[in-house]
This record gives sequence, C-alpha cells and structure tokens, in this order.
Amino acid sequence: MNLKRREFTIAMALGCIGMEASAQSSSWKPTDRITYVLGVTPGGSVDIYARGIQDALTQLNLIQGKTMLIDYKPGGAGIISLQQLQRNSGNAHWLGTFHTSTLVAIAAGMLKADLKDYPPVAMMVEETQMVAVRADSNIKSATELVTALSKDVTSLKIGVAPALGSGTHLSIAKPLKVAGVDIKNLTVAPFKASSETMGALLGGHIDVISATAPVIMPQVAAGKVRVLASASPTRGSGALAQVPTWREQGIAADFVTYNGLLLPPNMSAAQIAFWEDALRKVSQHPAWLALVEKNGGRPVYRDHAESMKYMVSEQKSINELVQELGLVSK
Repeated sequence: MNLKRREFTIAMALGCIGMEASAQSSSWKPTDRITYVLGVTPGGSVDIYARGIQDALTQLNLIQGKTMLIDYKPGGAGIISLQQLQRNSGNAHWLGTFHTSTLVAIAAGMLKADLKDYPPVAMMVEETQMVAVRADSNIKSATELVTALSKDVTSLKIGVAPALGSGTHLSIAKPLKVAGVDIKNLTVAPFKASSETMGALLGGHIDVISATAPVIMPQVAAGKVRVLASASPTRGSGALAQVPTWREQGIAADFVTYNGLLLPPNMSAAQIAFWEDALRKVSQHPAWLALVEKNGGRPVYRDHAESMKYMVSEQKSINELVQELGLVSK
C-alpha cells in the first residue's frame, strides 16, 4: 500500500469513528415520564394548546411510548413553574411553556428570571388577543369602550390573567393608551387564569375581559359574550373573520403574542435537537393545525435558534413598551 493510499484509508477510518461518536453524542430520547409544567390553572389557551401538543406527541409516537403529565403550577407571574424547571436542571424529561406574557412579566419586574437560562425549544402558535363584554352590555364597539373610559377611567372593571402587566393586560392597555385613555388609572383585576376571568365576566363581577380567542369565542358562540376588538394586525379566519381589529376602528395599535415550549437550564445540543424535531412534526400534524385554527390562533414553527432570536429582540421592545405604559413594578 503506498503512502497516499494508506493516509486515505486511515483518514476514512478516523472519519467513520468520528461520525459514530458524533451520532452517539447527538442522540437523546426519553427514557422516563415527560412532565409538562404550566404556570396557569386549567382552561385557558395555554392549557388548550399544551393538551394539543400532548395529544400529538402521543398519537405520532414521538416520545418513545412514554407517558406525558401536565403539571399545573400557577402563581408568581410564572416564577413557580420556572422554579420547577430549575430544580430539574439538565433533565430534558421536563418541559415548560414559553409565552410572550413571560417576557412582559420580566419587563414589568414581576418575574425575576433570565429566559436565556431556559432555552426556548420551539414556538408553535401566534395567538389572537381580544377584548369582550357580556352580551347585555351597553358597550357595542371598541370606540364606545374608549368613550366610556375617557369620560370616567374607573367606570369599568377590566379582567386580565395571569397578572397585572401580563400579555392580556398589555394587549388592552396599548390600544387604550393610543386612543388617549389614562391607562395608569384603569381599574384592572388580575386572575390566575383567563378561564377564571371569563367566569367573573359572566357572573357580573367585572365589565370587560382581555383574553385570547380560545377563552372568548366559545362564549360568543353561546350568545353570552360580545367581542369588541382583536389586537391582531389583521382579521383572522373562520369565526374570527367577523371580529374587527382595533385598527379598523380607528385606533392604530396591535399586540401579537406567541405560545411555545422551553426546557430546563443546562440542556445539551442533543436534548434540544430531540424536542426541536418532535415539535416540528407536531406543528405539521393535521389534528394540531385544526386545533389551532379552531381556537383562533395561527400555527407557526420556530426552532430553538429562531425562538431565541425572537425572545431577545422582543424582550427589548417589550421593555420599552412596559416603561412607556408605566407598568413597571416599584
């Protein structure tokens, strides 16, 4: 064997060994039960989408036949659920929910955490934030809401979840501010979950609800609630095609939120890659697509790198917005 041939043979052998080692180091799959931690109580959009992801992962056999438990840890503007992930650092059998509201809570000073420590693994849904009232309310449109609050900013009690300064709070505060309402003196009642907010609205304890489409639209279909406006830039499809945006009603503001998943701190590239691949397949599953559309969302898929890029850029803009709206905790 001449020298060049011998060098080539050795190089090929080393390459094969390297490829095998790389394959071993880059592969990870579940060997135990998966726990999906939600920082909310059951019933809201976060819960609905989490259960949809749970169903798709199981139906598509993407979690190696392992069971998946949804664990509710509401409270503390999301800090309790993140603490659960922190206690399971390095363990990819644990998942958490990433939501734009989390960035708002950080910007408002309610959540003392750096989301860079909790890698977002995928964004799955672009959500539609809405404002609604009971069907028997005298308020028929967003402009009438603005008129009422401009006359007396404390005249209406507004319900949001899961906390003051959350995405549901910001999505109504932003357009009201643009319309000239004194948002710092609004009467805003926080609830642990939007399902509780809706219960308070139907029970007459609050006058206005700001929540996502999955919470509001079923009550619209039941004839119990009237939608005043959507915070999306354009109208949605299906039932949401009948919902006017704030912009259509002369108020140049919108606020889009995203829903996805994150992992505990100290994840390996292999662990992130497993969940990226699994959730990409979920994002293409017909049942998942139907669920998102039914609940007024827009299905999206952003992998770890894209989600991280979004998170960093969005945190900066939300910081500025929260400061502008005077929602920072003292």
